[in-house]
Amino acid sequence: MLTAAAPKAFGFDDVGLMARDLAARPYVAPDRTLPDRLSALTYDTYRQLGFHDHKGLWADQRLPFQAQFFHRGGLFPEKVEIFEVADGTARPVAYDPAMFRYGTGPLSDLVTLDDARFGFAGLRLLHPLNRADKFDETAAFLGASYFRAVARGGVYGASARGLAIGAGEPAEEFPRFRAFWLVRPGRRDRSLTLYALMDSPSLTGAYRFVITPGAPTLTEVQAGLHPRTEVRRAGFAPLTSMFLFDPQTAGRFDDYRPRVHDSDGLAMANGAGERLWRPLSNPATLQASGFADQTPRGFGLAQRAAGFTAYQDLEARYDLRPSMWVEPLEDWGPGQVRLVELPTPDETEDNILAEWRSPTPLTPGRPHRLAYRLHWGVEPTPPRPVALARRWREAAGEAPGWRRVLIDFDESGSDLTPEARINLGKVPVRHVVVSPNTALGGWRLAFEFQPGQAHEIEQRAQLVDARGPCSEVWVRRWLA
Repeated sequence: MLTAAAPKAFGFDDVGLMARDLAARPYVAPDRTLPDRLSALTYDTYRQLGFHDHKGLWADQRLPFQAQFFHRGGLFPEKVEIFEVADGTARPVAYDPAMFRYGTGPLSDLVTLDDARFGFAGLRLLHPLNRADKFDETAAFLGASYFRAVARGGVYGASARGLAIGAGEPAEEFPRFRAFWLVRPGRRDRSLTLYALMDSPSLTGAYRFVITPGAPTLTEVQAGLHPRTEVRRAGFAPLTSMFLFDPQTAGRFDDYRPRVHDSDGLAMANGAGERLWRPLSNPATLQASGFADQTPRGFGLAQRAAGFTAYQDLEARYDLRPSMWVEPLEDWGPGQVRLVELPTPDETEDNILAEWRSPTPLTPGRPHRLAYRLHWGVEPTPPRPVALARRWREAAGEAPGWRRVLIDFDESGSDLTPEARINLGKVPVRHVVVSPNTALGGWRLAFEFQPGQAHEIEQRAQLVDARGPCSEVWVRRWLA
């Protein structure tokens, strides 16, 4: 079924028909058959498998995009089908062992194991992102439904997924892209379109991605989902990232770097017009938070700490990693932005997930459509000037049993002196002060709270003036 393609004008509707027909059949797991030598590749050895630039799709056609492919092996044993759509017709891209570089080291003899039936694990897209005479890797699709992109002047960081099911919960399900269709671009095209077919035990899906590289890089996503069973835990527009520590928690790690993370906060623009900021954490146990909303305007995982000095890492270059922002292109109705934070001892695993979850389950026989735009790069500026929370710290208060919090907001755009609006529930709060930040500009909010016997406190702080709110809402879950 995957190899069947309409002879003319192949497009998103064709993938939608495939997804609908596939949902009517029992789930069949993807092909993972590989020789032991390929299956045994570690993360580091797998990264040594290269691709010959001149073997890329469209590499010899003077087009604005090229495509290269990932070899199967190690953590990526599943086979995906890849097609090129040209002149309205979809044709398979044939796997060829000669596409890959095996080197002269321990992987050199893998070429003898290669078989034309192995196929690909995923794909990467290239574009002259930073210089007109050089093709840079701009986006990649590899593993389950994961994909990521990079903005001009940046490097890869956090990732997105096509869909999440039960993220951070027992029996989490990972839908997978089973096939991709790359639409051959025109010579003047600034965007590339590709389609993808998703499959999982619970549902199938047809996806359309329109990728526009730049500063930021934009990915417009259109999806049509076809449930096999009732799905109550679907996470739409899921984003995944890594947060190990920041200056507030650096003491837990014996590390020369002041902070290590791909993202340092969850930003939200809710349907009521509020902008919220939730600093990320690396908790001792799994933490899940839900932010109820109606018709959200956007959410994302942001990398706000700016500049090399904030990270001091010449290899990982966390200072160049992108923020991600989800912009709904339709009314998503009621639901919640859900944040999952998992404990992690090091920076090798993603431990942060943000998604939109609707209370309405997906049911068989009722296709569900979704449309949104992903921004990769600098965090988008709010449409209305509002002071953003740039830094925060917590330490001992002036008296035993009290804790002191400092939050630095940037300029609000208002000519009035703001006051603080703080809500910690029934927890006592005192010494609330808003002062001009004469060193960095903006405002510093300071307050003390007394946790007492509380094990968990939801904290909320905002700057307001006579005209109303003039900053985003800083929200944090304090844990004893």
